[in-house]
This record gives sequence, structure tokens and C-alpha cells, in this order.
Amino acid sequence: MFKPTLFVLCLFPIVWLLWRESMGQLGANPIEAMIRELGLWALRLLLLTLCVTPIRQLLQWHALIRVRRMLGLYCFFYAVSHVVSYLWLDQSFDVGDIINDIIKRPFITVGFLSFVLLIPLAITSSNRMIQRLGGKQWRQLHRLVYLIGILSVLHFWWMAESKSRLAEPWLYVVALAILLAMRIPLTRLFLKPPAR
Repeated sequence: MFKPTLFVLCLFPIVWLLWRESMGQLGANPIEAMIRELGLWALRLLLLTLCVTPIRQLLQWHALIRVRRMLGLYCFFYAVSHVVSYLWLDQSFDVGDIINDIIKRPFITVGFLSFVLLIPLAITSSNRMIQRLGGKQWRQLHRLVYLIGILSVLHFWWMAESKSRLAEPWLYVVALAILLAMRIPLTRLFLKPPAR
């Protein structure tokens, strides 16, 4: 029952966003609000996906691993929605303007890069792809999620900085820092390597 409930909860933000848009409740700039909200949910779901392993280890809740793939794919779904909204609603699919934006605006550059890096992770998320790649290569590829997390937080930081809204990005910086720190084995922090 947990997995179907989580599936519906992950779908709720986009349903709620579309309803608010249809009711004219997205403020003076609804396109910007929609693009921003979709991107934020992609980032939130990315961080939630990164939470699965430490929570599973801390609480010994091994069944939690079954929802990690779903959370990752939902992250990709919101990232695709974010990018498509930007390309369509903001840029009207004008290739020249899009390329100029990617080159000239650093927050779009890193955001685009993080999205491109997310694509192979989504493509290789099935059991068949895990078998085809082999467990070791699959794990190495999916370690890109840490770089994607850094780039995504940086994308949000620089976007918010351009609008002088730095309070909220700090929450994501701290959350990501904690999640990455939890993956450093304690032996590396407290034990010196043996002398040669």
C-alpha cells in the first residue's frame, strides 16, 4: 500500500500546479511560476531519492529500496516537464534563443547539463538495463546522481541569486551536503591509512 500511495503523492504537485494555472492563481508571471515549480519538484524528488539509502540503513527499513527507482523516475518526469515548459512556454522552441540562453546564462548552462546527465540514468533504470550493463558498470553510471545533485542545487542557487532570493536555496545546499556527507564511510574520516 505504501508504494501506490507514494506514487499518487508524487503525482499530486503537477496536478495541483495545473489546477492553479487553470484558475489563474500563479501570480503575475504564470509561465515563470510554472517553470520554477516544476524545477523545484524535480530537485526535491532528486534529494528524496538520495534519502532512500541512508534512511534504509539507519532504520533498517529494507523495503524502502523498492521505491527508489520510482522516485528517481518521478524526478526525471518533473525535470522533463521543467525543461519542456522552458523550451515551449518561455522560448517558443526558438533554437537560436535557446542556445544563446544556455551559453550566456550560467544557471541555465548548469541546469541543462544536469538534465542531460539525468537522461542516461532514466534510460538505464530498468532491470533489463541493469542486466545488460552489469551491476558494477550500472552502479558506476548511477553515481552521476551525486554530480547531478550538485549541478541542480547550483542551478537553483544561481537562478535565485539573479532574483535576490537566496534564503530558500540554502535549505537545498544544506540538505545535499548532509546527504553527500552521510555517504562518506566513517573509517575514512577517523582512521588514518596504514603506513607503507
